Amino acid sequence: QGQLEESGGGSVQAGGSLRLSCVASQYIRSNYCVGWFRQAPGKQREGVAAISTNGGMTYYADSVNGRFTVSQDNAKNTVYLQMNSLRPEDTAMYYCSVSIGYCKLPSWSVPGLVIRWGQGTQVTVSS
Repeated sequence: QGQLEESGGGSVQAGGSLRLSCVASQYIRSNYCVGWFRQAPGKQREGVAAISTNGGMTYYADSVNGRFTVSQDNAKNTVYLQMNSLRPEDTAMYYCSVSIGYCKLPSWSVPGLVIRWGQGTQVTVSS
């Protein structure tokens, strides 16, 4: 109940693209902030992008702005993270997340406010 189902990770060369999917059936038609975080080995979990499921407002980390796009498809109960121009420093485990209410600055990127996490999907970018 209330689970998040992620898919789409993999290995790609620098400059390539991947699209991550997060099925968020319990949340996508209500007022939640669905986001993507990532965590590389030895580093803290960081917010990458987020979307308010009610209204579609989006937020991005500076490091991915202009390269990544977060979107939602209500018919498929899915939130996507389209990742273009990937770099080796994008290598990490990526997690779908849900927080209560509209996405806001700066809370959208705070891991401690997340109420539900996906299982994670690995993204590896080689140079």
